Parts: sequence; C-alpha cells; structure tokens
Amino acid sequence: MRDRAVARLREAGIIPIIRAATADIALPVAEALLQAGLPVVEITMTVPNAIHAIGAVAKHFAGKMLVGAGTVTHADTAKRAMDAGAEFIVTPCLVPEVIEVARRADVAALPGALTPTEVFEAFRLGGDLVKVFPVQSVGGAAYLRALRGPFPDIPLVPTGGVNLENIGEMFKAGAAAVGVGSELISQDALTRRDYAAIGALAKQFMLRRSQ
Repeated sequence: MRDRAVARLREAGIIPIIRAATADIALPVAEALLQAGLPVVEITMTVPNAIHAIGAVAKHFAGKMLVGAGTVTHADTAKRAMDAGAEFIVTPCLVPEVIEVARRADVAALPGALTPTEVFEAFRLGGDLVKVFPVQSVGGAAYLRALRGPFPDIPLVPTGGVNLENIGEMFKAGAAAVGVGSELISQDALTRRDYAAIGALAKQFMLRRSQ
C-alpha cells in the first residue's frame, strides 16, 4: 500500500493542503480537486474534527482519491488518521515516532525537515518523501537545488510558499512533488465556498507543473 501511495503522489506531483475552519468543507474541496484532475488531498490536523473529515473523504472517494493527514505530531494521531482511511501521513517537523507508526502500518510517511541534518535523518528513519518546510522562507528553489547536491537520492517535497510563479522552478530544482496550501486553497475561496475557483486554480497549477 505504501509503495502505491508514493507512486501516486509522485505521479500527481502536487499535494493540495486543506486548512479550514470546519470539517464539512473538505468533501466539496476534494470533489473540486478531483474534477480538475488532481486526485490527491492532505487534510491537516488543525482542521476541527479532522479525523472525521479524513474518514468522510476517504469513504466517499474510495479508489479515486489519495487522502492524507497533515500536521501530524503524535503517534496516536497518526494511528487514528490511518484508521479513518489516511493513506499518507505528513508531519510539520521531524517526529520519529510518527514515521515509525506509519512504516509499521505500511502507510507512506512524509516527515517535515528543513536543515540538511533533518533532511538526512528524516530519510534515514524511513521517510518515503521528505517535506522541506518552509522552503520559500529559506531560499525556495535555490535552497532545494542546494539540498539536491549532497542528497541526490532523497525525494524532496518543497512546501510553504509554493505558488503559480515558482512551482516550475521547484520541479526544475529537482522536487519529487510539491505541497501547496493557501496558494491553491485560499481562505477567501473557502469562506465564499467557491469550489469552482479552487478547481480552476488546480488546473493552472497542473499546467505550470508540466511546462
């Protein structure tokens, strides 16, 4: 299951991140992303009732959409998310016990890291893809390119500040995939429940990725 999820993440290339004030918004956002041709979504634990939202999306789009849990900082939270249907687990920083729990369950782990030491350790401990966060705050694509020098075999997922203007540079710098939050799923669109706008933006991101 883990290898299949990793392959699907790399194929999609873009991991949309939902951070919202209510859990009920996750389903229509996921629908908009799927209709746009992006069959991946990460629901962060900062969303109220996030576990319920993960379960609802996983059940509704079973076999059609890859659903992950984000901002996971405890092993117990990871277990609950996986029980609800999460097929990949993302941490904001290096949390060894979360990586371990995901590995034992054969679920993909995307540990967060920033420094070269953290990136190396995240991969050594079993991370399938290493989330580099917050990438734009430390140089963006240039920083990613610098990391690729000593770590050519570690698949990196730049997250934090990835937008339409720099997504192409991220992939040119060697990104295995990118994580995109409010630049794709904006609070304004969520407030207005303008899911069509989110879908249209998702198409633009996919277009920029392929250019």
